Amino acid sequence: MFGKVLIANRGEIALRVHRACQEMGIRTVAVHSTADATAMHVRLADESVCIGPPNARDSYLNVAAILSAATITGADAVHPGYGFLSENARFAEMVEAHGLKFIGPSPDHIRMMGDKIAAKDAMRRLDVPLVPGSPGALDSYEDARAIAEQIRYPVLIKAAAGGGGRGMKVARSAEELEEAWRVARAEAKAAFGDESVYMEKYLDRPRHIELQVLADTHGNVVHFGERDCSLQRRHQKLVEEAGSPVLTAADREALGARVTAGLAKLGYRNAGTLEFLWQDGHFAFIEMNTRLQVEHPVTEMVCGVDLVKEQIRIAAGEPLGYTQKDIHFGGHAIECRITAEDPETFAPSPGRVNTYHAPGGLGVRVDSALYSGYTVPPNYDSLVAKLVVHAPTRAEAIGRMRRALSEMVVAGIRTTLPLHQAVMDDPEFQSGDYTIHWLERFVASRQA
Repeated sequence: MFGKVLIANRGEIALRVHRACQEMGIRTVAVHSTADATAMHVRLADESVCIGPPNARDSYLNVAAILSAATITGADAVHPGYGFLSENARFAEMVEAHGLKFIGPSPDHIRMMGDKIAAKDAMRRLDVPLVPGSPGALDSYEDARAIAEQIRYPVLIKAAAGGGGRGMKVARSAEELEEAWRVARAEAKAAFGDESVYMEKYLDRPRHIELQVLADTHGNVVHFGERDCSLQRRHQKLVEEAGSPVLTAADREALGARVTAGLAKLGYRNAGTLEFLWQDGHFAFIEMNTRLQVEHPVTEMVCGVDLVKEQIRIAAGEPLGYTQKDIHFGGHAIECRITAEDPETFAPSPGRVNTYHAPGGLGVRVDSALYSGYTVPPNYDSLVAKLVVHAPTRAEAIGRMRRALSEMVVAGIRTTLPLHQAVMDDPEFQSGDYTIHWLERFVASRQA
């Protein structure tokens, strides 16, 4: 097992990785920008190294500085968390070239799944269901028009190297296609340096379902069930559930068996999440995230497994030590992503936290790096806390979340706590009858 792990991230995920390491008897190294000198992950780590100024490009994305910090502190491995360099294949290669272990998938698999077209090709070969669309990148507008006529409108133009909704445009008719094609390519080029795009059939009322997997280096692959991430605003998730209100145990078992068999053939290792659209009882693969997900705590709550510890064990060469039949799903979990944003306009709200109080009680978990007196910097993602609850049933979990939200206090900055309270109070959410478009309409109705 590793003696020391460098955590190449910040905020609540850096703290989450630190806690897992601490419980395993592993020392930690925190890296930080000057803006994060007083951050909680820096204060609690065994060692810390400043790697640059506030701009992420000069600090958390500064590969040379991170590798230098790992070298001078004598780290054995690097955990990238999520975001920043977590899905950067070149970074993973450089970590391993410096004699360190990268706590994540292989660079080849990161690169494969980072290209949405290559990922779909791989899943097609592995018999994983796909959304109808172009077999690869669209070479011309004429190709786009031909595919659209074949799969029928509405269609979705998507950046091959994309994510977070950038380089993604809907065309509901032939008249809208040329504009969608042009804008998607321009956005893809600006955001990712690659104007390649592909096409998928646009589903009008899907749910966003993802499947959590772990694979060791001995050929063992298991899944930990699904998460329903359909409550999104501008392709950003706000609330997640495990399991999904619309799936049955048979649905989970069938999808899980197909996915784990495919990833075993692929030789995949470490954690991964496969994302699907689900509509009318059918799954369709859209992408795979080769990292730990923000919403991993809901899976941990229903399965009783520490996914970060498992990542570390796998990277150290240990076998999983269990099979699919040993994994059990108990109760229901919900996560609310609390962000430092105005709950009505979603304008960023960085600043000093005058008072912070985390809720507690049975089945309540808070993953956060906040503390009273901490200043939330304006330089990074606005996520400041993940409030997670677990209960025997979904109805009880909603009741527990409503109670926990009412107890939580973050004073001095504006947060999305009121929005989450409103969602939990809504009868449609309580019924489980929602799609990926529901939250946008809900927010619009509140703003009106």
